[in-house]
Amino acid sequence: MKKVILDVDTGIDDALAIAYAVKSKDIDLVGLTTSFGNTSLEEATRNTLQLLELMGREDIPVYPGAEKPLFRPHLKQKAAFIHGDDAMGNHSLPLPKTKPSEKHAVEFIIEMVHKHPNEITLVFVASMTNLALAIMKDPSIVEKVERVVIMGGAATVAGNATPAAEANIYTDPEAAEYVFRSGLTVTMVGLDVTMQTLLPREQIAVWREKQTPYGDFMAHIVEFYINAYQNFLPGIKGCALHDPLAIGAVINPDFIKTKPMHIQVDCEGIHSVGRTVADLRGIPANPPNVDVALEVDAEGFLEHFLSVVV
Repeated sequence: MKKVILDVDTGIDDALAIAYAVKSKDIDLVGLTTSFGNTSLEEATRNTLQLLELMGREDIPVYPGAEKPLFRPHLKQKAAFIHGDDAMGNHSLPLPKTKPSEKHAVEFIIEMVHKHPNEITLVFVASMTNLALAIMKDPSIVEKVERVVIMGGAATVAGNATPAAEANIYTDPEAAEYVFRSGLTVTMVGLDVTMQTLLPREQIAVWREKQTPYGDFMAHIVEFYINAYQNFLPGIKGCALHDPLAIGAVINPDFIKTKPMHIQVDCEGIHSVGRTVADLRGIPANPPNVDVALEVDAEGFLEHFLSVVV
């Protein structure tokens, strides 16, 4: 069982990733850290607590973290057209009774890495702001983290936040570039593979038939998500399991095939800011710093995901 800290900006695919991690017998979810991104820090934290209560897992602590990028002005935009006004498909879960920890996410990450050296896997499915801040505060954690798995980036395909940039990297490009340069062992699970992992619309009826609060919630958010996808990708057969695939890569690394590559983040471009620039030349100018997922066993992953979260 792998000890995992999962960092989220809880929208719909984050919620699916949380459910996957919570229900997996292969993951010891020692805590959740939250950040701005799909929505505000406050809403991401609330959504995380609501989902844990719905699943009966109030024992898993939640630590609020960064509410803005490292250096850039925070535009305070949220992806309501993808995730809904509440970032949970407008499902309107009851307000949480539990409270988040008073400890900051950065402090929690540092504390856990030192408490469990070379045992903690950090999974970031939001911006990497909390991780960058943790390294800045205590650079010694770099040598004690087992691995970092991120959902973010696009090495060989187009972006989704802009034509060049994937959303989680675009949210805080400097944080991503800082992490990639830090010396951490990083696996990048980006749009190169996540767009191949489609959850079909037929699954909605399976959850609805359960007639449980959890089943109703899963059906609702996935239907909202698929409808949003079809607004800008007509004809798509489902919704991409972006964030859950990062969890899947921790549970079973064979779900993806990676290639060591040198990745830099464009932090200065006009049209390409946030782009993860991969050195695809035969003889790269710099040594690899990221293991980039380029292939995925989409069928095997989807089967496992559904067997766990249902």
